[in-house]
Amino acid sequence: MVHGDDNGLRLPPRLAPVQVAVILVKAEDGADTAAARLADELRSAGIRVEIDTRTDTSFGRRAVDWELKGVPLRLEVGPRDLAQGVVVMARRDTGTKTPVALAGVLAAVTGELEAIQSALYEEALTLQRGRTVEAATLDDAEKGATTGFAVVPLSVLGADGETTLNRAGYRSGASRPPRAVYREAWP
Repeated sequence: MVHGDDNGLRLPPRLAPVQVAVILVKAEDGADTAAARLADELRSAGIRVEIDTRTDTSFGRRAVDWELKGVPLRLEVGPRDLAQGVVVMARRDTGTKTPVALAGVLAAVTGELEAIQSALYEEALTLQRGRTVEAATLDDAEKGATTGFAVVPLSVLGADGETTLNRAGYRSGASRPPRAVYREAWP
């Protein structure tokens, strides 16, 4: 997975210690009670939730704090949104914000967490594939390793190939089955 960007960590939901941060915008008009209810509802569904009620700290600062920590999803609960029967859901990976009806929060959060997991996985896989070369010679392996990864068949590596690459400053990783088997097992 790609675990960071210029705004801090980007943790996949399955890995994140906190999957959803429920942030109270202002403790007015029952917003604090609604935020606590939402957090309890999500927690009872098995979602790892933290509630942020620090209204003495600016909302923007609190949102950035959760962003830096890599929490995949944020629910912003404020009195104006509650008056309209919605909360705002913000994704850490894309930064998009979506109003969600109070009655559909659990379903929306569950769906978004899965979408974030898939998006981060696909992004990491694309990055890995784009930086991996299949080397036919040790020279190809050395060139490929300067910008990413090189897959070197054991027949090319030979008895001294690993030592040669180590002397050049490259480390060999785990061996894996031939490429045809690899593609079948891990598409």
